[in-house]
Amino acid sequence: MAMAGRQILKNIASRARWTILALPWLIAGCVTPVEYGEIPHSAYVAADRCNPTASDTVDGNDKPFFFVTSRLPDCLTENISLLNHRGDKVRYGRFAGPRDVEREPGKTTRTIPLAFSNSQLWWTNLSSEMKAADGRVLLYVHGYRETFFSSSSDAVQIARLANFTGPAIQYSWPSQGALLKYPVDETNMYWDERNFRKFLMQLAQLETTKEIVLISHSLGARLVLPSVEYVDRNVTNSDSSVISNIILVSPDVDTQDFERDIAEEILSDRRVRNDRRITVYASLHDRALSLSDNYHGYPRLGYPRCFDPFEAADLKAKNLPERCYAKHPKYVEAIDKTALTIIDSTAISRGTSGHSNYLLSAPVCKDFAAVVNGERTPKGRQATHLAHVFTLVPPPKDAKPDHLAICRRTE
Repeated sequence: MAMAGRQILKNIASRARWTILALPWLIAGCVTPVEYGEIPHSAYVAADRCNPTASDTVDGNDKPFFFVTSRLPDCLTENISLLNHRGDKVRYGRFAGPRDVEREPGKTTRTIPLAFSNSQLWWTNLSSEMKAADGRVLLYVHGYRETFFSSSSDAVQIARLANFTGPAIQYSWPSQGALLKYPVDETNMYWDERNFRKFLMQLAQLETTKEIVLISHSLGARLVLPSVEYVDRNVTNSDSSVISNIILVSPDVDTQDFERDIAEEILSDRRVRNDRRITVYASLHDRALSLSDNYHGYPRLGYPRCFDPFEAADLKAKNLPERCYAKHPKYVEAIDKTALTIIDSTAISRGTSGHSNYLLSAPVCKDFAAVVNGERTPKGRQATHLAHVFTLVPPPKDAKPDHLAICRRTE
């Protein structure tokens, strides 16, 4: 009993500590306004390079990756940059992986080369590359606290990690890229839902599209899931089940909302029969989602704490970890296909926040890459008492995996 009491106090102290740490994050984020700036936003986008025509081509060999963005661009300087403000419209373009550029003698800056493309030409080029890759395309949607540079770097790493042979697209919404701007990021994410769902609809209906591997990180899941629902309800001339492989990494989504509404709609009987599935990567060591949990009051899909203390006590009595996960939809069990798979990476979490294990921890990187490439049961997983939940096996104690090399964080 004494040991149990100490553990309870330890858990309370841990949550209290993170709540205290979260206070400046929440307060500052709520009361600090987003400044318009000293330059009219219309001036940023007036230059021709911000509004390319069909004759303005982009070298796909030099800039092999695709992007779609609702961020406000800055086309006033020679090198285009994407700001953290909302843009006047959705723009399309190509980009390359991070490069060192010499700004002045002896000083270099790490940057993402990019160029805007005429939308019609962009879709034509994308369609051509998809056709050469049997209709497969990777679409990545970033989460909270991202700049265009950081989200582009992650998108490139994902494509290289998975050795993805089709075109890779990143959708970049106007996250502020700042720790104290979570409420602003939430606001901009919801503002951008209309833009993203229209884009996803067009991608799903493209004649060459056969399989969309849709990946979201963190807050991006709240942009992705309702948009998939929207496409499912409104697509007319094709089957939206081409959005088949949905991967939610550290999803900042209400678990009960996911169970009640989202899973039932997106993982309907017909969609699952057509091979749609969702893979969730979760961790109880995810400090970012712990803060979000405290902020919203209810558990997040990517942070498997038990809201119900009686459920936690029951798990403990059975000598099981006190972790509670989203339930597998009952109505699809007769199909004999796993619609929902949850991967718990708590034991092998890395980084200061534990929020990006899929790009930092070698075992998670390997599993994630296999899922991107369509594997249903990659090696290295351990079964749990729940048929749809797995943990990843930590490396042996004497092993020292090169996490950077395995996760391909360098070119």
